Amino acid sequence: MLYTVRTNTKLQTIKDELEDKAKELGFGVLKEYSFKDLLKEKGYPIEQDITVFEICNPAIAQKILSKHPEVSVYLPCRISLYQSNDQVILSTVEIEDIIKDFDFDDALKDEIYKVFTKLKTLLCSWNEEGA
Repeated sequence: MLYTVRTNTKLQTIKDELEDKAKELGFGVLKEYSFKDLLKEKGYPIEQDITVFEICNPAIAQKILSKHPEVSVYLPCRISLYQSNDQVILSTVEIEDIIKDFDFDDALKDEIYKVFTKLKTLLCSWNEEGA
């Protein structure tokens, strides 16, 4: 399902730092979506500030998509970021849920797990600062 981290770090701080921290771990930020702004523009405003960041590790994406183009529905990786009560929530899709549905060879599975470990490290990087 989801891998979720809660932190006391301010929402704006995480937004400001995410791109640099992602880059340190081999990811690039492709796009940032503010659902509050998008839905307001469409006439369906929401109060909650929910932002989704699309991030990518091009080397692993190339390997996955070359063998399994159907996995493109899960790429790029997404990080959801929003405030809930006094904490900020960061979530992403749990990679194990995706892996089990595809016939990846062991070497590619290992690489995917390594990327997911880095993704979890990224989400957890605000725990020590904000907790």
